[in-house]
Parts: sequence; structure tokens; C-alpha cells
Amino acid sequence: MLPPGATIGILGGGQLGRMTTIAAAELGFRSHVFCQDNQEPAAQVAAATTIAPFDDPAALDAFGRAVDVVTLEFENLPLSALRHLAKQHTVRPGPKALEVAQDRQLEKEFVRDLGLPVAPFATVTSANELDAALKHTGARAIMKTARFGYDGKGQVRLAENADTAAAWRQLQTDRATVETLLDLDREFSVILARAADGRVAHFDPAENEHRDSILHRSTVPALVPQPLIDQAVDATHRVAAALDLVGLLAVEFFVTTSGELFVNEMAPRPHNSGHWTLDACAVSQFEQLVRAVAGLPLGDPSRHSDAEMLNLLGDDVEQRDNHLRQPQVCLHLYGKAAARPGRKMGHATTLRPRTNAAG
Repeated sequence: MLPPGATIGILGGGQLGRMTTIAAAELGFRSHVFCQDNQEPAAQVAAATTIAPFDDPAALDAFGRAVDVVTLEFENLPLSALRHLAKQHTVRPGPKALEVAQDRQLEKEFVRDLGLPVAPFATVTSANELDAALKHTGARAIMKTARFGYDGKGQVRLAENADTAAAWRQLQTDRATVETLLDLDREFSVILARAADGRVAHFDPAENEHRDSILHRSTVPALVPQPLIDQAVDATHRVAAALDLVGLLAVEFFVTTSGELFVNEMAPRPHNSGHWTLDACAVSQFEQLVRAVAGLPLGDPSRHSDAEMLNLLGDDVEQRDNHLRQPQVCLHLYGKAAARPGRKMGHATTLRPRTNAAG
């Protein structure tokens, strides 16, 4: 258990790191952020920063000596960096969680091997292999780069009689996963914290609405039948245990029009669909992450309010004053200077009196 005044090292300087840093400070910890620019959102509020490439061994060594535990706020990191730090320092979550989560092929295989439902998929390394894979997945499919894709980047949708050679060139990768394009009724996510002793605490699932493959809105309670919620929560617990994860895990799920549940993706870190917990719960996802990596008891994740979290993308941030005028709206801005289309500039959460979970 870390004492007050200890330092939590955070790999990554984005808004997730910023909100984790703020949560750490409220529990009496300092944060040291390893990032690429001192104007990144987390660097603006951290007690200390290391500005260096993530694959710089000397910088990683100095960073490790300056902190008491290491965590991460995004998964597009060199796996070698986490492995390097883990040799001599406590890293939560460890390299295994990052290795699985940052590679779609490993992620799909990992979930499938746990006996959890995933859409039919295949791994391809060429246009010819793509043609063969579509015989397994069906012509309506989606192809995603195996690594380093997020918010709709690094993916191509395929329809009947698609030009597979052109689609492969468009993706500009050497390895991709292809999966069946399911007929979706809705999407939701489960976020849980797992402590070093194996204890877990999960938040209520959030129903998610995407636009242009970027999360637009998360709503709690999710309008998902309770049996599917129970199945998803159990699946998330199983994934966290199999990864021996210490920290935070988010798992996204699909519900098809026929009422089937499928695992979509996972993230071993705070998740955009959990931002509502900052205002609708006594303990947010960010505080839970800090508690888990610092060895503190996990908090009660139950919500005191219903919530609707709206991402502010690009010029949406210009509506700041309108949000501030609404007494039931909680506004969070990330300190980013330039608003670009699709860039997450902040979020606004509307709170309402709590209702029973919908089923």
C-alpha cells in the first residue's frame, strides 16, 4: 500500500492521464507523467513530467527511479517500454494486459479461448488472404489494422462485391483482422477495477452511441436486458482474472438484433464510456484506478444518479457556456489548445435522479 505523498507514474499524457492525475492528487499522491510534450493534458496538471520517446531506455530508467508504481493511460505504447520498466519496478497493469489489448488478433484469440462470444474473424496479411477470409466471415465485414487503431482510424468496411485489393491498399498495414459485420441493436461497456488481491468492483454498464466510429454519447442505465448485463459483467471479470490485471479494465460489447451478446474490444485503462462516473458516483473510474495501483481498498462503484455523458468533439467545445448554464450539467475540458474535427476536447455529463436499471 502506497503511503500519502508517494508518486504514481503514468505512461501517456492525454485526457485520461489528466483525470487520473487529478484523482491521485485528491488521495494525496503525486503524479509523474511520461509523455511527448509538456502541453499534453496530463502534463499540465502533473507534479513532474518526463518528455522523451517511449522507447528511450535511459529516460524509462530515470522515470522508474522517480516513481513508486507505474500505470498507463493508453495502449498505443511500445510493449518493450512496459517490459523494460517491469524488470525493476511495479507496473500495473503488467505487460501481458498491454500485449493482448493492443493487438486485435491476440485480443480476439484471447477472448475466444476463454470461451466468450466473439464475431467470426480471421487474420490477414494480403489482399489474397482477405478474399479467403471473407468466405469465413461473410462478405459484409469490417477490416481493422491489427495494431494502433482507435476512434475509427485504421478500419475499412467491406460490402458485397467489395474491391478487396483496393480495400487492402487503403488500410496501409501488413496485418489486419477481418470480422463479420453484425446487425447491431445496441452497444454497451462494462468497466471494473481489480485489486492485487483479486477483489473486483464494477460500475453499472453504460450504453454507447457512436458517430463516425467515435463515441458520441454514453447513457446509464443501459437499456439492455438484465441477463445480457449479467453475462457481460461475468465476461469482464473472467477477462480481468485471466490477464491477472491490477488496475482498470473496460470491455465493449455488442447486442445483435437477434438478442445475442458479443465481445467487441477491451482496454486495460480508464475508458471514454466511463467518464460519467466522475459525477454520478462517489468513486470515479479514475479514483478506482488510483486505488487499485496504489494498493488501497477499492471504493463502492454504485451510482447515485442516472447520467448521460456527451463527448465534445472539435468545435463542440464552443458550446461551453451553454453547458455551464445548465445546473444539472457537469462540464470537463481537457486543456487542449487546438480544436480539430473529431478531436476530444472535453465532455459534458447530465445528471438525473436515479432510476432502476432498465431491462
